[in-house]
Amino acid sequence: MRKKKKDEELNKETNMENPEVEVRENEAPQEKMDDKDQEIQELKDKYLRLYAEFDNYKKRTVKEKMDLMLTAAQDTMTALLPALDDFDRAKKNADDENSPEVFSEGVQMIYHKIFNALKQKGLEPMQTDGEEFDPEIHEAITEIPAPSEDMKGKIIDTVERGYRLNSRIIRFAKVVVGK
Repeated sequence: MRKKKKDEELNKETNMENPEVEVRENEAPQEKMDDKDQEIQELKDKYLRLYAEFDNYKKRTVKEKMDLMLTAAQDTMTALLPALDDFDRAKKNADDENSPEVFSEGVQMIYHKIFNALKQKGLEPMQTDGEEFDPEIHEAITEIPAPSEDMKGKIIDTVERGYRLNSRIIRFAKVVVGK
C-alpha cells in the first residue's frame, strides 16, 4: 500500500512538472493521428510548391539564356545595317543603265561575303515591296496616291529595308504607302 501511494505521488509530481504529458494522455489516439496527417499534408504541399517554383525558375533561366544567345549579336548587327544599306544603294545605282558608276565584281563579292556571314548568324532582310502595309512591321514614311486601285494600302516603295534577327525584328522597314 505504501508503494502505491508513493507511485501515485510520483505520478502527480511528474504530471505537474510536465503538463504536456497530461494533455497528450487525455487526447484520443485518433486525434493525434489526424493532427500528424494534416501536418504531413501541409509539409508535402509546401514541398510540392517549392519544387514547382524551382522547376519554373530553371525553365525560365534556360529560356532567358537561349534568348540572350540568339540576340547577343543584335547590337553588332544593328551597327552594320547602315553599311549594308550603302552597299544596296551603290548596287542599285550601278545597275541603272544611265549611271556612270560601276559596281565592280570585287566589291560585289565582298558584299555577298558580308551579307552571307550575317545571314548565317540569323540576319534576314524583310521583303516589303507590293505587300499590304502592316504597322506592326513597317514604318510609313509617307503616303502617295496609289498608281492603281489594287495598290491602295499597299507598299509602293521601300526607303530603308527592314531586318529580322532570328525572327525578331531589329529594324522596321521604312516604306512609302499608296492611298
